[in-house]
Amino acid sequence: MIKEEILLSFEEKVLNMLEKINVKLDKLLGNESSGKSEIKTNTSSAIETVKPSEVVEKQEAEEKAMEKPPVEGRRVCPECGSTEFRTEEDKTQVLFQQGGMKIYAKRYICKKCGYEL
Repeated sequence: MIKEEILLSFEEKVLNMLEKINVKLDKLLGNESSGKSEIKTNTSSAIETVKPSEVVEKQEAEEKAMEKPPVEGRRVCPECGSTEFRTEEDKTQVLFQQGGMKIYAKRYICKKCGYEL
C-alpha cells in the first residue's frame, strides 16, 4: 500500500515536470499556447515530444532565411552561397608585363568554406 502511494506521487511529480517542460518548449518555439499542454495521466499512453534536433534544424532554417540574399552582379560562392571573398595574386597567369613588372590575374577564395573561383 505504501509503495503504491509512493509510486503514484512519483508519477504525479513526473507528469508535472513534463507539463512544465512542454510549456517551456512552447515558449522557446514561439508557440505560446493560452492553456496548459495536455498530458494524459494514463502511463500507457504516448506523450508527444519534440526532438532537440528538430529545434536546432528549425533555428538554422530561420537563420538562413534572415540572411541577406546576394546582390545581383556580385560573386557568389557555389559551395556555401557566401559573398565574402579574399583575393590573392594567381602567379600562374600573367596578364601583361611592362618594363619588367608583371601584372598577375587574381583568384578569389571564399572566406567561409575556402572554395577558389
